[in-house]
Amino acid sequence: MEEKIVPADLPAEEIPAESVPAEPTAEDILTMHAGEKKSKRVHYSRRYGAVDIVILVVLILFSFCCLYPLWNVLVGSFNEGLDYTKGGVYFWPRKWSFDNYALVLNDMRIWRGYLITIGRTLLGTLLHLLLTSLVAYGMSRRELPCPRVFHFINIFTMFFGGGLIPYFLVLKMLGLINTFWVYIIPNMYSVYNMIVIRSFIKGLPEDLHESAVMDGAGEFRIYFRIILPLMKPVLATVALWTIVWHWNSYLDSMYYVTNSDLYSLQYVLMRIINESSTPTGNGVMPLPPDIFERMNPKTVSLAAIIVSTLPVLAVYPFLQKYFAKGVMVGSLKG
Repeated sequence: MEEKIVPADLPAEEIPAESVPAEPTAEDILTMHAGEKKSKRVHYSRRYGAVDIVILVVLILFSFCCLYPLWNVLVGSFNEGLDYTKGGVYFWPRKWSFDNYALVLNDMRIWRGYLITIGRTLLGTLLHLLLTSLVAYGMSRRELPCPRVFHFINIFTMFFGGGLIPYFLVLKMLGLINTFWVYIIPNMYSVYNMIVIRSFIKGLPEDLHESAVMDGAGEFRIYFRIILPLMKPVLATVALWTIVWHWNSYLDSMYYVTNSDLYSLQYVLMRIINESSTPTGNGVMPLPPDIFERMNPKTVSLAAIIVSTLPVLAVYPFLQKYFAKGVMVGSLKG
């Protein structure tokens, strides 16, 4: 077929229709993209050797060892207590029962304990991050006078303490005994977490600080506007540590609080577990006697573990993406 040559200076309206290339249809476009993807597609074929299989089996066994204890606790918490004493409950409840959770959740002390624990966890974590990161920022600056003195003072407190009785007397002098603030103020600062955050800050470019100083910014403005947004990974890691510590703490309720309305969740659960073997425990909401006949302190304790663990398990996925990065950077730089 002879190709027609169209003059370049010919007006558009006089160009023959057969000389104008047709616009590609949707089918043509899909065919073109499919061809490009097919050409870019690379097939990888890997043969797994004996070493790969051994590593895979070891990782599966390790994952099973990590997950099975939690699954076993969950299974036991839903099994009838009297039936659980017979043994053999490993992977699935043999006789389903919600009596264990009924005993744990029907006690109003649980809900007061939840309120106290959630309050101390949120407020305690925020204040802990603020104070600890401020000290870490100050300790990371080269302009700090006598840095070795401040470093020695911090490290000294990690190895030496006055003991439980002097600590109790100090709290009493400060008026913190039997108050909500006994959970917050003594735990606002941690030397270990300060060292982790300081190591992270030292890994940041010094040019950021120098440029901010040249622009006339003060130290607090530099901290809140520049340093703090860059510390998200390490702050998320320290926040997770602090949240877990506040959530699981019960000794401070045992030693420094006598008002039952201020008991933390873990201490309330411990008391409920100790009282679960008797139908008329101190403060336990009464349940029908036939329920107590089918109960076992072991299954009640398993239900209490699930009740106290679920909130932390729900928070962890949101902080997981920062956790590994924060730990590695905070531990390797410094």
